[in-house]
Amino acid sequence: MRKLLFNMKNDDVGAIGIGAMIVLIAMILVAGVAASVIISTSNALQSQALKTASETTREVSGGINVFSIIGSVNVTGNESTGYTYNNISCLAITVEGRAGADRIDLNNTYILISDGTTKALLTYEYGNDTTNFFNNSVNGDLFDAILWENLSKDKFGIGVLQDYDGSMNSQYNPALNRGDKACLYIYCDTNGTFGKQLETRIDVFGEVIPEIGAPGVIGFTSPMSYFDTIYILQ
Repeated sequence: MRKLLFNMKNDDVGAIGIGAMIVLIAMILVAGVAASVIISTSNALQSQALKTASETTREVSGGINVFSIIGSVNVTGNESTGYTYNNISCLAITVEGRAGADRIDLNNTYILISDGTTKALLTYEYGNDTTNFFNNSVNGDLFDAILWENLSKDKFGIGVLQDYDGSMNSQYNPALNRGDKACLYIYCDTNGTFGKQLETRIDVFGEVIPEIGAPGVIGFTSPMSYFDTIYILQ
């Protein structure tokens, strides 16, 4: 071994040194590129994780809550001839935002509802006459707030029950904030959502679906008989 080392020329030793240096520089460059890729990927993953966490929090903690559904029975007759209690012709679904909900745009809120025979997807309807589909201050009779007959079968109306900050004053952009309460009106008649009034012993189910967050659940069975005007269904 000593003989071999002794016989190596100076040029050969220099070539080996330059080769080692080139390999070292190449390794450093590769390591730098790899580190840059890792850091870039880590930053992208961190940004995506933060965005996903924020969206998940909004979806889980936010949404809309259905805490009351009231039905109004169509009553015909008078005191002299007597009253006839027909079937439910109007539904008032009272909603509010969940505890962690952001501002809920009712323009982009949907009602998916079924009576077991008909399944309907309803959106908010507004018109030039605010009394047709929208009432920003419901007082007195809950079912006198809008003109029911003007509601289309695939539309719902809105009545504002509580709105401290005025976020639902405008019929064109009603927004449900924390602490606000509103009624979503559905017309059930020949020209209404189900194409008929809601008869007795009918299972009704569905959801009130906001743009962001968990939906509010609709689920009730109509009474076994009708002998009064107003019924709390859920």
